[in-house]
Amino acid sequence: MVEFRLPENSRIRPGKVHKTPGAAKPRTFRIYRFEPDSNENPRVDSFEVDLKGCGPMVLDALIHIKGTIDSSLTFRRSCREGICGSCAMNIDGMNRLACTTSLEDLGPKIAIYPLPHMPVVKDLVPDLTNFYAQYASVKPWLQTRTPPPPDRERLQSKEDQEKIDRPAACILCACCSTACPSYWWNSERFLGPAALLASYRWIIDSRDEATGERLDELEDPFRLYRCHTIMNCTDVCPKDLNPAKAIAEIKKMMVERQS
Repeated sequence: MVEFRLPENSRIRPGKVHKTPGAAKPRTFRIYRFEPDSNENPRVDSFEVDLKGCGPMVLDALIHIKGTIDSSLTFRRSCREGICGSCAMNIDGMNRLACTTSLEDLGPKIAIYPLPHMPVVKDLVPDLTNFYAQYASVKPWLQTRTPPPPDRERLQSKEDQEKIDRPAACILCACCSTACPSYWWNSERFLGPAALLASYRWIIDSRDEATGERLDELEDPFRLYRCHTIMNCTDVCPKDLNPAKAIAEIKKMMVERQS
């Protein structure tokens, strides 16, 4: 069961119902609404959309609702191609990208909530301040001590490049971290799957010269070891990455450096 962090002492209340008379291909969307400046509890509004009049993805339906029914509906979006990660939200109980989730794969009534267990800025927009701060804390850039070659870039073999190819494909959508129960309860201290995947990407980069320091930074009861390999992170990743495996590999490195 997905849980959401609501404002203190609040409950989700019934919302507005928007009908579309004469819809040829109707689909109902139940969408979480929250306006922090209103001092009202969150609500769930119901929108009936004629799919004959919008595109095939959940994001298309949200854009249609905002453009033709309720312009106050708020959500993040950008690329519409599963690249930027902006439109991550909880759709029918699973964290997904709205732009790559087909309406044909969902039922007649679709529930849309913000990413779970995050403070909500407004409607479907979560506050990712802490998430990005944790990503920055792993120093996701190349760290070296030796000077670069004078006539070329720092090169690596094809085999070494392939090791980082998949971890480097993370789009920071936060689907994985917000699906992780360990992150829900310890988000201030546990780095979460996304940040740890980024850390792993640089730890195994053959050009990076700060492996020891990176592992030292993770040697903490919470930053790394709150992961209990529940695998939610891997199940929901829209890029088919495996943060759980990356975290397990880091733990293995910790053991090997101590032996």
